[in-house]
Formats: sequence, structure tokens, C-alpha cells
Amino acid sequence: MIDWRGAALGAWRGARNGPTMTYGLIAACVLFFAASPVSGLNPGFGTGDQLLAAQGAYFQRWGVIPAELIRGEPRALLTPLTALFVHGSWLHLLGNMLFLYVFGAMTEERMGPFAFGLFYLGVGYVALLGYAAAHADSEQTLVGASGAISGVLGAFLYLFPRARVTSLFPFLFFLPLRFPAWIVLIFWFVLQWLAARAAGAGPGVAYLAHVIGFAAGFLYAWARYRRGVRVKPPAAATEGESQP
Repeated sequence: MIDWRGAALGAWRGARNGPTMTYGLIAACVLFFAASPVSGLNPGFGTGDQLLAAQGAYFQRWGVIPAELIRGEPRALLTPLTALFVHGSWLHLLGNMLFLYVFGAMTEERMGPFAFGLFYLGVGYVALLGYAAAHADSEQTLVGASGAISGVLGAFLYLFPRARVTSLFPFLFFLPLRFPAWIVLIFWFVLQWLAARAAGAGPGVAYLAHVIGFAAGFLYAWARYRRGVRVKPPAAATEGESQP
């Protein structure tokens, strides 16, 4: 559950002229997905087995195959970038875009639109490359913006640790509670780390990519901004129970 009004207010106040790069990345992901055979919006991909074949070819072409990337195959070297705009379902897309919308605006304001765009692509590449290195023999296709968005969360943690975040915790009967961002995001990171330790390289959520992306984003923000004055958050960010 998301406090949409609070999230929208935080996003609009998070950048003086609006978070243009954040909106641009969201628009690119949505358009890329809408044009894909996964969205179900294009009847040209057919139905049944024909549609399944088109979806498989789509993931193979644009997603990361760890074994190919680690072998250094030329085509595979760009797939950590293209995979950031590929999603496996509407739910996958909407969950990722919601996190990017809520946490991206304030992070973009601190970095600037162009630098934020480069940061997003760079940390996403690092997250997917790190996952591929850990599962170098895997032929499973890896897609999604989760690694890059996890990097945004890591940077947000360093830049705005005292921002107030509203979260719903199942073990507290889904009561909406407000905490400093550092509590919520560290809790999220620990969950991803524990899940990564339990998960393998088979189909499912690539938790290790989340862990690597988050760590990379935090370390980048620490290295880049540790000598500067941290910015007091202009508005509270809001997080729900969804996760990238």
C-alpha cells in the first residue's frame, strides 16, 4: 500500500523543475515494455505458442545471460544496459517504477539530472555484472531495473538518512508506521541479503543484484558527497510494501 499523495508531493518537491531524468527513465521503461510481446498490447506477436516463442526471443535478445556476459561475447556486453528497460510482467514493471518514482526525485536533485542518469545506468550495469560474475555458468536470462533502483535506494540512504518513510510491516498487522529512511532501507537491505544467501541462480528474483546495486549506490554517494553538506530532505519520502 502506498501513500500516493505523500509520494507525489515528495517527488515534485524533490527537484526544482521536476525530476526530469527520473520521469524520462520511467517513460522509457513503460514504452519499452508496452512495445514488447510481454505486455499483451501488441496482437502482432500472436497467441499461444507463437506468443511464448516471441517472449522467449525477446528476453534472450535484450536480457543478460550470465555465461555469455562473463565469456565476453560482444553482443552480451551491452545487455546489462538493455536489460534495465526489460520487465517480465506488468507487476514487475509497476513495482520497480513506483520505487524509482518515490526515491529517484530527491536523489536526482542532489546529483543533477545528467549525473543521475549516468549513475543509474552505471550502478545498474555493476549490479547485473556482479550477479553474472557470481553465477558465471548460468544460462538463465536476467532482466529488470531492480539492480539500478537498488542503487538509487543505497544513494538515498547516504544522502537522506533522516527522511521520514512510511512503511507497512506484515508482522505488525500492516499498520502504517513512519521511520527514518536509514531504518527502513537497512531493514530492506538485510532482507535482500538474507534472500540472496538462500537463493540460487535459477528462475526467480535476483536478490544478489539488489544487494550489489544497493552497496554500489551507497558507496558511490559516500565517495562523491562525503565532503559536502548533506541536504535536508524537502519532503518526506514514502515507501510501501512492494519492492524492486
